[in-house]
Amino acid sequence: SRPRIFLAALGPAAAHTARLTFASNLFQAGGIEPVTGGTFAESGATEVCLCSSDALYEEQAESVAAEFRSAGAAQVFIAGRPGQYTDVDAYVFAGCDAVAVLSATLDRMGVS
Repeated sequence: SRPRIFLAALGPAAAHTARLTFASNLFQAGGIEPVTGGTFAESGATEVCLCSSDALYEEQAESVAAEFRSAGAAQVFIAGRPGQYTDVDAYVFAGCDAVAVLSATLDRMGVS
């Protein structure tokens, strides 16, 4: 089976669809299966990517990232430009070093 990442959609579809689609495509390009349904615990993923608008990140990113860490997430990404969130490990966005992100993610997941 392919390694998985849980994509956490925050807020209404209008707030998260573009970034969720971007993150899904990015991780799929590296052979990582994005999981969007169910819960993090059910997903079989060890990493999570928050997907939403900048406004909702301001309100929820820290607390939601902390919840995923408590649930066992080894790595928390945000789909969007880098911000000042302490519980977030990395950011994925148009123009990021996709090869570096995917390589590091696959290394953490134990994929050679």
